[in-house]
Amino acid sequence: MTQTTAEAAGQFRIGGELAVNRMGFGALWTAGPEAWGPPADPAAAHAVLRELPRLGVNLVDTADSYGPHASEQTIAQALSPYPRDLVIATKGGYARPHPSAWIPLGRPEHLIEAAKLSARRLGVETIDLWQLHRMDPKVPANEQFDAIASLRKDGVIRHAGLSEVGIEEIEAAQAYFPVATVQNLYNVVNRHSEAVLDWCEAHGVGFLPWYPLGQGAVLSNETVQAVAARNGASPSQVALAWLLRRSPVLLPIPGTGSLQHLRENVAAAAIKLSDEDFEDLSALGAARASRRAYADEV
Repeated sequence: MTQTTAEAAGQFRIGGELAVNRMGFGALWTAGPEAWGPPADPAAAHAVLRELPRLGVNLVDTADSYGPHASEQTIAQALSPYPRDLVIATKGGYARPHPSAWIPLGRPEHLIEAAKLSARRLGVETIDLWQLHRMDPKVPANEQFDAIASLRKDGVIRHAGLSEVGIEEIEAAQAYFPVATVQNLYNVVNRHSEAVLDWCEAHGVGFLPWYPLGQGAVLSNETVQAVAARNGASPSQVALAWLLRRSPVLLPIPGTGSLQHLRENVAAAAIKLSDEDFEDLSALGAARASRRAYADEV
């Protein structure tokens, strides 16, 4: 059987210019367990990353806090020199003093230094897409936004995005820089960011749903399993297919440390849900969610 590639998902232009295939890859799993330290099996992590170009996956999402630093380093080791069409998105704005700690750190000097160090670890002059991992409630929002604007002005980053924000914060940030992407928790059973997604679609802003498979809450859901059975697919595939159909600005970024699961996830790009299946999945709403101990942070 011919392997489906990410091109089947269609394209989206980040910031109106960076064309990416809508099935991306979340690189959390290129760090160690619980996103701490280097990957447990560096060779396997490299193999997964090197398969991405062959599968047409040209959007990779990571963060300086994954490891910390280990994910960015692993990506550079595996993929540099990078394919011309590869867009690497990274994030900054967290301190990780120990494995269970995810502490928002939005002081302007930290954000600026973090982005510069990410560029160095990734081996790029300019980061295609840099996202504020979390707003720091201890630092005035305008100071955080101004730091991001300065990163764009100085050429450290090309486009900027925000993570785990509401519409009010996005609109406030727009006064400082064009918000190219938003990265919020969102999947077929957790739709607390529905209004944010609708805003992004209306304004042409990319929406990267983190935790797109939601672990147990998605994969064990009876409706998801029933739709999967009707389509001869896995629960994860129909959950991803639902996201791709839900909005043209949705850019799913499922992550995995397994080549088999990577290929399975990408194959979801070719699944065309019937109207009935799509509506059955859409009816699940946002009542249920599943998060591991660190899921609020990634």
